[in-house]
Amino acid sequence: RHAVGKQGPVTLELKSSAFDPKEKVWTKFPQEGSKHTPRHNSCDFRWKDYCPQVFRTLRKLFKVDAADYMLSLCGSEALRELSSPGKSGSFFYLTNDDRYMIKTMKKSEVKMLLKMLPAYYNHVRAFEDTLVTKFFGLHCVKLAGANQKKVRFVIMGNLFCSHNSIHRRFDLKGSSLGRTTDKPQTEIDQYTTLKDLDLNFIFRLKKQWFQEFQRQVDRDCDFLEQEKIMDYSLLVGVHFRHNGEKLLTEGCMDNDTNTVSTLRLSRGYMDQFLADPNGLSKIKLGTSMPARAELTARKNDCEPQLIGEPTGEYYDVILYFGIIDILQDYDISKRLEHAYKSFQYDPTSISAVDPRQYSRRFKDFIYKAFQEDS
Repeated sequence: RHAVGKQGPVTLELKSSAFDPKEKVWTKFPQEGSKHTPRHNSCDFRWKDYCPQVFRTLRKLFKVDAADYMLSLCGSEALRELSSPGKSGSFFYLTNDDRYMIKTMKKSEVKMLLKMLPAYYNHVRAFEDTLVTKFFGLHCVKLAGANQKKVRFVIMGNLFCSHNSIHRRFDLKGSSLGRTTDKPQTEIDQYTTLKDLDLNFIFRLKKQWFQEFQRQVDRDCDFLEQEKIMDYSLLVGVHFRHNGEKLLTEGCMDNDTNTVSTLRLSRGYMDQFLADPNGLSKIKLGTSMPARAELTARKNDCEPQLIGEPTGEYYDVILYFGIIDILQDYDISKRLEHAYKSFQYDPTSISAVDPRQYSRRFKDFIYKAFQEDS
């Protein structure tokens, strides 16, 4: 509240000094309050705002209202902690209205974000429909005391903030080594994050949307490659308009579904959407996008098959997607991981490859998983 409430002038033409990693503001919050800070019930702590002017301007670019933002993050409802830390050891919290996600960060991630911030700012300013993670604020808090650690965290947009239930979620990289869930089929539910080798659909978008999708993925991957970023994913949420609950309870699609009637239903739904003069204008890339999902089946041989064979069985879906985990550069640890795993496995199957190869492989896979609807 203190940080966001300090609204200064917002201009899109930021000076280079605003992006300086040293551009941070430490504020002491004593328990009894001070001239600039309110009283509180916690112990004394210090609070740091990184590049406050830049993030204030980013929030304006992303059309975030300051009052609504404060209400989401600082309202009377508590944040919800997600069930378990991510693979990185970070903790994730959701605001009660599902709009924002808070992620704790390692020092190296903070450094990476600050390093790429000028290029990130220019990219999201140039491309309103960018699919890369939306960052709204970068902060650090440190409790009083000699042995207390700093806790750094970033505030991001939640891709899956929607009134529609997300029935399936996929984290897609385009690599195959270890890219499958460790859960048995019977335990997979709407909260399970499935991976590349679990993907059993091809998502078919109408021509105009697919072309825009392709253009934006190309732009975003070029940006990430230039910043020497790799290991990012396309996070995809799928809402099934029909049979969604059935999918959840049975753990897989019912192959006895009448394919012809499902197909007609799909085409009818899409035609109805396109007939609406406001239908296209209301759609934002990656948010509530109508599509058809064609069920695929993999051959049961030893070679892992990233995309299965199309079955001709279609489902009406609404898609949510965006590019996440964009703060990993190809550093010495990733180079060593690549070298070590290359001795044991096919080098093209592992996630840790150089940014250029990563971008090319990522796009190749995504343009097989997403296709134009004929």
